[in-house]
Amino acid sequence: MRKVKALHPGDTIGLIAPSSPAPLDDLEKAVAAITDLGFNVKVGASCYESYGYMAGPEEIRAQDIHAMFNDPKINGIFCVRGGDGAIRLPRLIDMGLISKNHKVFLGYSDITILHLMFNLHGQFCTFHGPMPSTDMIKDSFHGYEKDHLLKAICDDEPIGELKPYDGAIPMQTLVGGTAEGKIIGGNMSLICALMGTPWEIDTKNRILILEDIDEPLYKIDRMLTQLLLAGKLEAASGIVLGQFTNVTHKDPERTFTLDKIFEDVVAKAGKPTLINGYFGHGEKKVTLPLGARAVIDGANSSFAIVESGVVKE
Repeated sequence: MRKVKALHPGDTIGLIAPSSPAPLDDLEKAVAAITDLGFNVKVGASCYESYGYMAGPEEIRAQDIHAMFNDPKINGIFCVRGGDGAIRLPRLIDMGLISKNHKVFLGYSDITILHLMFNLHGQFCTFHGPMPSTDMIKDSFHGYEKDHLLKAICDDEPIGELKPYDGAIPMQTLVGGTAEGKIIGGNMSLICALMGTPWEIDTKNRILILEDIDEPLYKIDRMLTQLLLAGKLEAASGIVLGQFTNVTHKDPERTFTLDKIFEDVVAKAGKPTLINGYFGHGEKKVTLPLGARAVIDGANSSFAIVESGVVKE
């Protein structure tokens, strides 16, 4: 897995909308937020498009991705937000072009589709972390989230052990043991959506991270069981379950707790597993270098990033 060039103050960020559009006032705030980080910004055409719940037809969104990766003046690419629609892109993406021009690529949620493509087929590190119009424009971004983001994309030293933010539930061990491997994963519903396609996740000897939002418990159960039945949980060296937010119940009187579903399904894989990871759709989140090596220590309920996803040149 190749590392990408670290970003420096004054570098130019290409801002794209591979999924849903951001309101124009939020787009302006997003540009200001990236500028406040010390970068210049070039706004892609997709950020001004709207097509139902997507930021323009898939052809426009794919062209924007190609343009940003192919432009030597663009040092990194931030996805303005997640939402819906990235699932339409894989057939249109020129992975030959992307692989030859790999650079910092940031996003999460629906952007999981692109992370899996770039990690598995492009063979370079990408970054699962906060996005400009949904995270960086919030007051809560400053401090924990901002510090982790800049360390991940600008510093070639490993992030090290992840520590909780104020008010966060500490990580806990679901299945004991130690594990090491390159990080892969992201939003569980998108991972499951790619099953059976050429872009299906490969978890072998990797640390699988999973998170999700707005899903009822029975669907979380179904998706985790799908990954178990497909051998994706057992193939992983270890598993970290992150923030599962806005979980709902189909029938509040006949349901399980989220932790019980983890025990009933994920634990069956017998792999070292942590819960309450500090990534996903929660109030605050770390930035994880997908493709970089990490270590799970079940005895201490710790998750450490032991390799940087960037290199200074």
